[in-house]
Amino acid sequence: MAASLTAEGFAKLLACFDFDRDRAGQKYEELRLTLIRFFEWRGAPFPEEHADEAFNRVARKLGEGLEIRNIRGYCYEVARLICLEALKGVDSKRDQLEPDHQNTEAAASSDEAAEREIRLTCLDRCLENLPADARTLILQYYQDDSQDRIERRKALAAALALNREALANRAQRLRAKLERCVTRCCNNNMAI
Repeated sequence: MAASLTAEGFAKLLACFDFDRDRAGQKYEELRLTLIRFFEWRGAPFPEEHADEAFNRVARKLGEGLEIRNIRGYCYEVARLICLEALKGVDSKRDQLEPDHQNTEAAASSDEAAEREIRLTCLDRCLENLPADARTLILQYYQDDSQDRIERRKALAAALALNREALANRAQRLRAKLERCVTRCCNNNMAI
């Protein structure tokens, strides 16, 4: 990992999110949690450290004078590169431990891994294109499959002043919209 974030670098990074320091801090934290999930979904080791490294690299670029117009998008691209680096490191360590006959199986699954990466990247892009309230709703609605899912969805419906059926319908419409977006995005990226 590279050097840690300096106070000056952090101040420049926050300024890219919002001129109001409190709102900027809130947006920073929201993006940090999103980046942690980004790394978790892709199976990268140490997701929190990678999210912090993404911010460190962006802050370093800001310190070098780079003008960033879309801070969220830029951070995602940096995170994507860090993820590829992290997964490549994991694969190379695994390759050193595995016999050669297993490497052919790994090569066969590399296409599947590439397709999975494209789908996840497309999902992230499509989620980013949703309005903030819709993105929050869909992420909270499909947060996990644990036992408390029903109670969490009841609380979400109450917070939105909806009955559970209306919440389910809204989530289903958003999911269908996301699926169409991801399918279009994947078709465009896999055709390249």
